[in-house]
Amino acid sequence: MSRPLSLFVLVIVMLGISHTASADITAFFGSTESPRRTVRGGAIGMSLAIVGFELEYSDTSEHAKTTTSALQSSMFNLLVQTPFPVSRLQFYGTIGGGLYRERIGIRANTGLGGNIGAGVKISLVGPIRVRIDYRTFRLRHDSTDRSRQRVYAGLNIAF
Repeated sequence: MSRPLSLFVLVIVMLGISHTASADITAFFGSTESPRRTVRGGAIGMSLAIVGFELEYSDTSEHAKTTTSALQSSMFNLLVQTPFPVSRLQFYGTIGGGLYRERIGIRANTGLGGNIGAGVKISLVGPIRVRIDYRTFRLRHDSTDRSRQRVYAGLNIAF
């Protein structure tokens, strides 16, 4: 088979088995470690079967007793997930990066950071799912704590 014909057949096969794009939105609430602080935020994502993208914003509260900083982050993430739920569970892994703003008292620091994590979307009814997620963050520049961990649960709606 000639190279152009092979490429044409491959494209036809890929188009025949491709899935339509789907999107979802998540509102979440959770905590960070060392010391435990509240985090809340949201994410909007789009996926093509296995690969997806997500834009996420989170806000972690300041811990006044231990003078641990507040942290706001805006991250763009790549997701790799199971193409469909298995027993109502859709597992995923994520990696990404973006901007953060750390604040402690009147001192503030803005910089670049990255994250890596994993989670599961649990189907409830129709497009409504619960999302459970674990992430570890690496913050650059003058961050007071360059490594952060976060666990959250959220309400996820697919559309």
